[in-house]
Amino acid sequence: MTGDEPVSSSIQQETEVVSGAVEAVNPAPNPIRRSFTAEYRARVVAEYEAAPHGEKAAVLRRDGLYQSQVREWRTERDARAAGLVPKRNSHRTSKASGSETERLRIENARLSRELAKSQAVVEIMGKLQGLCAPRGARSYRRFSRWELEGRFLGLMAYPDAER
Repeated sequence: MTGDEPVSSSIQQETEVVSGAVEAVNPAPNPIRRSFTAEYRARVVAEYEAAPHGEKAAVLRRDGLYQSQVREWRTERDARAAGLVPKRNSHRTSKASGSETERLRIENARLSRELAKSQAVVEIMGKLQGLCAPRGARSYRRFSRWELEGRFLGLMAYPDAER
């Protein structure tokens, strides 16, 4: 490898030899992410900056690059020249996002416990309403929410007392 070319090509053609004839197996293969050497990037940035205004696009077309790539490479080069560490975007999770994930797990567990408590209270309130209805009556007086809560709290305050 001379440094004049990217490390890997963006399109690889898959072929298969069948009885002496060459046939394309996959006409639209999946693209592969290209990676470029530092020398290649430096050379392309220098060529791009040296090209006159109307010929910058020709440099990009020749190498199959986008202007945004050259802009990022130039920013990295300038950051290194200033003694800074260039910003790198990564698809990997960082420690900050890991702590965010942990925080969300803790909050999810707390909300699940709160939901279980609420469901238990609703179940108890339903049973309490059944207990408060007159026995054998087909229709009974419906208690308001406040009356039920008062009776429920009264039962909870004195669980041993018979009513």
